[in-house]
Amino acid sequence: MLDLDINQFWKDDALAHKENCFSKEAPQVALGIRMSDECVFAELGEEGQPWGYTDPIRRYDLNCRYNEKAVKIVGIPLLAENKPEELPKITIPAFRQIGEVFGGEYIFENETTWLKGNLNDETDLKKKLDEIDRMLADPEAFRSFILPKNWDEQCRAVYEMYGTRPNQFTGIRGPVTLATSVYGVENLLFLYYDDEALFTRFSETIKNVIHAYITLFIKESGHTEDNFEHGFWLCDDDSNLLTPEMYHAFGYPILKSVFARTAPNPEDNRFQHSDSAMGHLMPQLNDFNLTGCNFGPTISVREIRKCMPHTRIDGQLAPFTFMSNDEQAIITEVRRDCEQAKENDLRGLNISTAGSINNGSLLTSMRTVMAAIQNYGRYSR
Repeated sequence: MLDLDINQFWKDDALAHKENCFSKEAPQVALGIRMSDECVFAELGEEGQPWGYTDPIRRYDLNCRYNEKAVKIVGIPLLAENKPEELPKITIPAFRQIGEVFGGEYIFENETTWLKGNLNDETDLKKKLDEIDRMLADPEAFRSFILPKNWDEQCRAVYEMYGTRPNQFTGIRGPVTLATSVYGVENLLFLYYDDEALFTRFSETIKNVIHAYITLFIKESGHTEDNFEHGFWLCDDDSNLLTPEMYHAFGYPILKSVFARTAPNPEDNRFQHSDSAMGHLMPQLNDFNLTGCNFGPTISVREIRKCMPHTRIDGQLAPFTFMSNDEQAIITEVRRDCEQAKENDLRGLNISTAGSINNGSLLTSMRTVMAAIQNYGRYSR
């Protein structure tokens, strides 16, 4: 077991996150792992659905108990403790998600929510794109489709009671994953070869729908086109399924347009999560000067840094290594990543799992990561 000075670790970690983890003042590699609500069940030996619904009263109890344990093991509480009686009595209503615009359905199955598509062939796709294009031509029709009938009344009540407005639209399940979900993986890949015009039209419509959401929620949040909060993120796991040529025709134009509008300044957040093998697409993604990325564990810190020299790397600890709670395996991977981040003093590494943190990942494993950073992730001063 590696030695760990917890108090010193957190002092150093606060400095490590400065300047997007690139600060020359940072004494060590940054830690991005903060666990998640999903982890309470295995940690506490409780039954539950990590990705499903948990009653607020039970959630409060679980998180409080988890935090008590976290303070003892890693030195700080990690999860929100929202007392049920203090939760809002009225909230912003749910609205239709982007998958529903393309005829998909969100269903809860196998303890998580999936987007199920209903477009089976090119005829279905063309018909749906025609419908969407007609709706986009009328902003009021789009607004009526997306927002529930009680939207204005309930949002007004929330504002009067709490002084809060709806959030802006600042992120999306990435364009390729959206397309494969509503149309199918094989269908999308074959479409590039069978009908490239329809392939690019599909991309163009997705781009236009994203912009329509952005426009709608800039207004609903009380902002204007000249004064809104910048930044955008994407979770696009399936983008790795496209060849560079396919991606340049489908995903690239969407990101280029959306980032240009929502994150035009160097410091604006531009983030992509794709917990898959993204090596062949990194050169294109570097064009957008991403401020942060989270890619799959088969790509090394060295490879990412070579292609994306100015992007914060949230990784590259394999989620299944972290969840295995194998101390030596965790140390080996974290040491590897720290040493690659220190090569030529490049920095910019934020040790995180290269993908989601899953139930079964224990606080003792987080402590192991902290110890590995403190022992092997010290930058030269």
